Amino acid sequence: MSLEGGKAALLESLEWFLDHMKVERGASTHTIAAYQNDLSQAIDFFAKRGLRDWKALGPVDLVAYEASLGPGIARTTAQRRLSALRSLLKFLKRNHQGPAVDLPSTGGFRKAKTLPKALSREQMEALLQTPDLTKPTGLRDRALMELVYGAGLRVTEAVELSLSNLALEERTVRVTGKRGKTRQVPLPEGTVNWLGKYLDEARPVLQKKPTGTFLISDTGRTMLRQTAYDLMERYSRLAGLVGVSPHTLRHTYAVHLIKGGADLRAVQELLGHESVATTQVYTQLDLDEVRQKYNRSHPRG
Repeated sequence: MSLEGGKAALLESLEWFLDHMKVERGASTHTIAAYQNDLSQAIDFFAKRGLRDWKALGPVDLVAYEASLGPGIARTTAQRRLSALRSLLKFLKRNHQGPAVDLPSTGGFRKAKTLPKALSREQMEALLQTPDLTKPTGLRDRALMELVYGAGLRVTEAVELSLSNLALEERTVRVTGKRGKTRQVPLPEGTVNWLGKYLDEARPVLQKKPTGTFLISDTGRTMLRQTAYDLMERYSRLAGLVGVSPHTLRHTYAVHLIKGGADLRAVQELLGHESVATTQVYTQLDLDEVRQKYNRSHPRG
């Protein structure tokens, strides 16, 4: 039996798992693609070791696979690939198709959670001023920043935003987040003005053919996530900043709301977090700043 023919059962289980993630768990196309890529590589590895059925997977196979993720692979990548395999095997076990072996642990690849540093109001304003507003692309890029910072959107939510979900008259945007969950987010007046300016002056010029997405790329198509990251990197350099990504702007949105006195539960809803614990980590302030505020406010400070 050829290698390709031998791993047919493994691939069939993968398709079953991906269908489950898409239909029953509501996973996004990006998540499905990531699972498919990582698990296809795992299947190639196990098939070369002679595995033809997931039930036959043994601890030696798992140790060998984990060892293969060490040299030359980033720790985050290794953790993601092992986590994907764990999810697949957990699914198969739940459906009585998995191996008897213990599920792999991702702890060995996990590193401490790091948060992007929120920009100050002055830094944020400097970044917003960098696009060339005499060009349609500059107005578009300003609109992108306004969406992510003004509404706290994830980059995928921003680039995939439909025109029909934007209500500038009501100053709100309906966002479809992870697992297909929707939320209504209010828009600041300044953000509304810039989004309207982009719609009136830039989007008609950029659009080459009818499309329902709000943001249009230089080629007239829907903007890609990577394009948004590249734009943020370029504009952050122009503003004299380092390490700014769309996620930095979303984090800045959250921190500025918390600093302004917004309720943590409200910020949780605006960000689309399932747990308030996620929001607490996401919006934690620098220890030095907390200490300074404490010293100013405490009677013994």
